[in-house]
Amino acid sequence: MPLMINQVSKIEKEYSVIVAGAGPVGCVIAERLASQLGWKVLLVDKRAHIAGNCFDTRHESGVLIHRYGPHYFRSNKIDLVNYLSNFTKWIPGNYIVKSSVNNDLYPFPINLLTLRQFFKQPDLNAEQAEALLASRREHFPNPANSEEFVLSRVGRELYEAFYLGYTLKQWNIHPRDLAPSVCGRIPVRLNTDERYVDHEYQLTPAEGFTNMFTNMVSHPNIDVMLETDFETLRHSLKPGIATVYTGQIDEYFDFKLGKLPWRSLQFEFKEEPTEYTQPCVQINYPNEHGYTRTVEIKHVTGQKHPHTVISYEYPTAEGDPYYPIPMEANAALYDRYKALAEEETANNNVYFCGRLAEYKYFNTDEVIERALHTFNLIKNRYEH
Repeated sequence: MPLMINQVSKIEKEYSVIVAGAGPVGCVIAERLASQLGWKVLLVDKRAHIAGNCFDTRHESGVLIHRYGPHYFRSNKIDLVNYLSNFTKWIPGNYIVKSSVNNDLYPFPINLLTLRQFFKQPDLNAEQAEALLASRREHFPNPANSEEFVLSRVGRELYEAFYLGYTLKQWNIHPRDLAPSVCGRIPVRLNTDERYVDHEYQLTPAEGFTNMFTNMVSHPNIDVMLETDFETLRHSLKPGIATVYTGQIDEYFDFKLGKLPWRSLQFEFKEEPTEYTQPCVQINYPNEHGYTRTVEIKHVTGQKHPHTVISYEYPTAEGDPYYPIPMEANAALYDRYKALAEEETANNNVYFCGRLAEYKYFNTDEVIERALHTFNLIKNRYEH
């Protein structure tokens, strides 16, 4: 286990680097600095645990749950898998998602099976499916927003059935007011592959994400301080070399240019006295209920337990920051903060990395790659 320092302990060590945030970014950078450069690192987090939003823990029933929503690790890069394999064994990821439309469950993202079921054409082949979509697409050569993007790919029927309601609930913003990238992340396939993603490596840590990140920071050069806001240390404890900041970029600068808006989530966990209740890990509800999706993470974790736990996700405007809101005004404000961050890096050796610090949604594999990139920046600047 990593050395945990409580809030009132006297910190006697000289730290080369302070890392603000013990999520995936902070854990990866701390591990690399400690193991590869031999630097002393203090890893600080305001929460009572490491692993950030990847944190998984035991529900009171004993079932392992993903406390902040499901995290599905996928990658096409064997080097990334090999790096993480230093800290975990793996089991195959079973990432199957369905969408509830008119009380029927459809494979999602949309694929050939979805089209056969939705249009009641059980013998539809890929060529016919392409012709069907072409007949329904609306003409937007250069889609300016998410609505135009989806209409240009699948037409209005599928847009209204699978995308419109979900987007309105998730963002509380109409798709016509969101960047094309919001819905552009979701593929449309003309095959029968039901997997949520088509990456080569779809895995989950055998003992969970928290275990993997705990192993990562269990290094003699790393101290971990939980339930501590970085702001309380920022001006009193100076690292010898650099600071890595993974929190909200606008908060670092005291919101002096204004606040960057986020969407948040609230979670409700319900235990069910049966081994499974859903046919797959995730069911989306674009057009019914106040929640956007239900998740039965047992489908992924492989755990054996006579009961199961379903999580219900409710998007909200207030709460922990989960999703940066992709609108032009927000991107422009972030760019102004980014300019301040670049000055802070050049002048004060503070490095900004991750979803909160870069105001960008990253998948788990992507954010770990960002952390490795930032480690290399630090290494190249200071190691001679």
